[in-house]
Amino acid sequence: MKKLFLAAIVSLISMMPLAAQNQMSPEEKEKKLSEFIQKEVDKFETSLKLEDWQVFYADSILNHDYRAMQDELDELMEKKVSNADIFAQTSDKWCEKIYEAMHKILDEDQWTKYLKMGAAREKKARDKRKAKKID
Repeated sequence: MKKLFLAAIVSLISMMPLAAQNQMSPEEKEKKLSEFIQKEVDKFETSLKLEDWQVFYADSILNHDYRAMQDELDELMEKKVSNADIFAQTSDKWCEKIYEAMHKILDEDQWTKYLKMGAAREKKARDKRKAKKID
């Protein structure tokens, strides 16, 4: 059950099932990732009422961190790593970086809305997985 849960997390975070990734060309993967990032930026812009400078930073943060995460996940897949915990740790690392970076660019009201949009729930889940790993 645990491996199934972690595999689902990896699939969600990497924006597509692992089997589909292997069948996609690099151009198709890049297009899917770019579309995902743009949707996220658009969602933040409208939901959080971001200023132009905040949109720029949010776009930069998401582009850098999601691409770096995808590169690491791809590298793990190329190495044929089968431990789902390693994929989850990699995903959690990059999601935490996004969380911290977004906190720096949002004002108090925006941050509160951001947390309510799911960031708080995701942070709690990451912290729980991290604590479980330490125990």
